[in-house]
Amino acid sequence: MSFSERERILARLEALERRAEDGGGADKAAARRAEGRRTARDRLARLLDAGTFVEMDKLVVHQCTNFGMGDKRVPGDGVVTGFGRIDGRVVFVYAQDFTVFGGSLSAAHAHKITKVQDMALKVGAPIIGLNDSGGARIQEGVVSLGGYADIFLRNTLASGVIPQISAILGPCAGGAVYSPGITDFIVMAESGSHMFITGPEVIRAVTSTEVTKEELGGAAMHARRSGVAHFVAPDEDGALDAIRELLSYLPSNNDEDPPFVATQDPLDRADPELDDLVPTESNQPYDIRDAIVRIVDDGRMLEVHEQYAENIVCVLARMAGRPVGIVANQPAVLAGCLDIGASVKAARFVRFCDCFNLPVVTLVDTPGFLPGTDQELGGIIKHGAKLVYAYAEATVPKVTVICRKAYGGAYIVMSSRHMRGDLNLAWPTAEVAVMGPEGAVNIVFRKEIQSAEDPAAAREQAVASYRERFANPYTVAEVGFVDAVIRPRDTRRVITSALAMLSNKRDANPPRKHGNIPL
Repeated sequence: MSFSERERILARLEALERRAEDGGGADKAAARRAEGRRTARDRLARLLDAGTFVEMDKLVVHQCTNFGMGDKRVPGDGVVTGFGRIDGRVVFVYAQDFTVFGGSLSAAHAHKITKVQDMALKVGAPIIGLNDSGGARIQEGVVSLGGYADIFLRNTLASGVIPQISAILGPCAGGAVYSPGITDFIVMAESGSHMFITGPEVIRAVTSTEVTKEELGGAAMHARRSGVAHFVAPDEDGALDAIRELLSYLPSNNDEDPPFVATQDPLDRADPELDDLVPTESNQPYDIRDAIVRIVDDGRMLEVHEQYAENIVCVLARMAGRPVGIVANQPAVLAGCLDIGASVKAARFVRFCDCFNLPVVTLVDTPGFLPGTDQELGGIIKHGAKLVYAYAEATVPKVTVICRKAYGGAYIVMSSRHMRGDLNLAWPTAEVAVMGPEGAVNIVFRKEIQSAEDPAAAREQAVASYRERFANPYTVAEVGFVDAVIRPRDTRRVITSALAMLSNKRDANPPRKHGNIPL
């Protein structure tokens, strides 16, 4: 082969690569950057370790000839796929390119995504999808819908096997939302990202309701009301950084342990301020996050669903260098009551931790399930049962600390000994009983109170008597339902010791195809 022939061959490859890298054209890329948004390739460069991205199917084009599409072929077909590394670990990625056919999904586009999905599952590596698409490519008709179905199937088969993370960095509408909906975590950028099944125009036409994209499917709505978004970042760069931080707590697959990070924070560090965290008055609120930051390594944690169902807190953190999931009732919101949102939020988090070998630490302070007709009509029985199911099913190490209130069914649900809790602890401020003293005396001492000369004084005495006898940690310690009553200052030392002891825990569920969680 002559030198000129070799040059001609290489020039053809370079031209095709440049065409693929140009996407919808330099003008469209420049327009996006002028709006403060990145192109698909820019996003991958920001997400992955520098120089590690290896692209796959860069030259793929669609095969559609309908509506003049045969003359509109762009190498890559609106999605950039491949693999790279984050903190040195292999991850698979796809990033939709809105500059090419609006990022719309064709058969070829879907095939590129399913190829990296299959490869990620085969090698046991996380997969990250950067979503920015106008939806199915209408010109391809039902073929594009079949492409979505192929993606959903792989999302489902990979669930619990490899971490799946979705970033919403633009529109994500119609059937496209179900792939992120199946994945483990959704990260949304506050500006320019939207998720909904049907857009404002369709809703206006069908129901005559006026609603904006932001109200219907913006990041704030999904973070606070629907609970669809697990993390919200102020911009695209923040969303990509959040993914990197999230992955730092997760194993590459369900057969691996989460990544260890050495810490200089002493494992036996005592924190005297914990002794005064719980107010003397049992009806006074406090922020459970103040407890969490004092017991985890270096006070660092990543909160999941921070703005949703704030009466329960779910965080990823490290203890003794090893990632853990922490679930904690939040007395500062709804007194820490469990409701529908909190039950679903915590149940899914516990199940995720169980899938990927993250021990679960539970901090308990709840007076029970939130009463009310809205809760009952909304199915609190079914949704509360999800939390029961999640804790009972989990086989990872489970350590529980009752900080204050643990009443009724909520005591059982929150990783009690009866839910196969491995080590159950209590602070001296713990109150464990069938119900709170104020409610219990109305049943147990009703006649005595009613017949007393001073019913108010009699009731006050009855409450004090009940609290002394039942609403304390020592009654449950007597029957072995808590393994130890500990000083709050020693919580970090005891938990880290317990997790070390449980590092080789062996537990299993009965053989079955799968359980039937109350959905």
